[in-house]
Amino acid sequence: MFSGIVEEYAEVMDVVKDRDNLHLTLKCSFADELKIDQSVSHNGVCLTVVRLGNGTYTVTAMKETIERSNIGLLKAGDKVNVERSMLMNGRLDGHIVQGHVDQTAVCTEVKDANGSWYFTFKYHWDGEMARKGYMTVDKGSVTVNGVSLTVCNPTEDSFQVAIIPYTYEHTNFHTIQEGTVVNVEFDIIGKYISRLLQLSKE
Repeated sequence: MFSGIVEEYAEVMDVVKDRDNLHLTLKCSFADELKIDQSVSHNGVCLTVVRLGNGTYTVTAMKETIERSNIGLLKAGDKVNVERSMLMNGRLDGHIVQGHVDQTAVCTEVKDANGSWYFTFKYHWDGEMARKGYMTVDKGSVTVNGVSLTVCNPTEDSFQVAIIPYTYEHTNFHTIQEGTVVNVEFDIIGKYISRLLQLSKE
C-alpha cells in the first residue's frame, strides 16, 4: 500500500531480460536501507526487492506487469519515481494507492502555467471497464507514474493534472513530454463504488 507521495526518482542502472521476466537494477538514496522482499513502488508499480548491493537494488517484473505498464520501456539512465510502502502510523498525504497499475496513457500536451504546468494524458477507453470504475472524474484522484494527483478537465478518454514546481523537479515529471508513455492507476474507491452499484442492480 502506498500514498502516491513520491520520495525521489531512482536511476535505472541495468535492465536484464530473462525469458518473460525483466530484472531492473536501480540506484537511489535509500537503497542501503532496503531489505530483501520489501515492496517499492516504481512509476506506480509495486515490485519486490530481490537483490541488494553497492548502493543499488534489483526488482523483477513479470509478463503481466510488463504488458500493463511502462516498465518494459525502461532503459539504463532512465529516471523512475520511487516510494517505499506506507507506514500505517503516519498521515495519508496523497490517496490510497495499491501499486497495481491499470493501464498506460500517453502525454498529449504539456502546457506552461506561468510557474506550474498542466499535463494532458490520453488513455484507451473501454465502456465496460469504465462501468467498473476504470475512469477519471473531475477533482477525483488518479496516480500517474506513482504520483498522487487531482484530476481536472476529464473527458471520456483523457484527463489533465496540474504539476507544481516541487513535484516537477523531484519526480520524473520533468522528463515527460508529448508522446511519453506513463502508468495510470485509477482510484480504488471509485472501483469499489462502481462494483457495489453493479451488484445492487443484479
